Amino acid sequence: MKQEFSARQLDLKAFAQAKGMLSGQGSLTDFERLKGETEDPAGSTVIWEARGELRSADGGRDQVWLHLATRTSLALVCQRCMGLVETPVASDRWFRFAPDEASAAALDDESEEDVLVFGGAFDLMELVEDELLMSLPLVPRHERCPVDVQLAAADPDFEESAVKPSPFAGLASLRRDKAG
Repeated sequence: MKQEFSARQLDLKAFAQAKGMLSGQGSLTDFERLKGETEDPAGSTVIWEARGELRSADGGRDQVWLHLATRTSLALVCQRCMGLVETPVASDRWFRFAPDEASAAALDDESEEDVLVFGGAFDLMELVEDELLMSLPLVPRHERCPVDVQLAAADPDFEESAVKPSPFAGLASLRRDKAG
């Protein structure tokens, strides 16, 4: 009999022991924090896949590992033209789990992958959302904006104001005329 797992209340150790796999997709509206980053949350779908496994560690103890792949496409604001740009966002990472904070801190210093602490039920959907949030581009923009964008830093009105003579220059010329 195949064991059933819930993404919202995942028993990580049992999931890893069973070499469990979960996958799914859902509306962006189910992810509040991620929804706040986009201009059109209604049209996006979040797709995710998780796989658990046990790996032998030094000392013979098995460690819980989780592979998580996520992807979606979000309507973000282009920072060049200020129009909407459809931006693919994806994450594909391994996580190692430790039984407590001290163990996690020690493992985190010596490993490249992320180390998380597991306890009771684990909410995989929170991790899906976290990974997508961390994968957002710092500066979303089009490869080529659909409208011409003026990239010059100079302002023509400012340039015109710089050409006007200073009122103090007139005073200086009066002073020279009286002195001469």
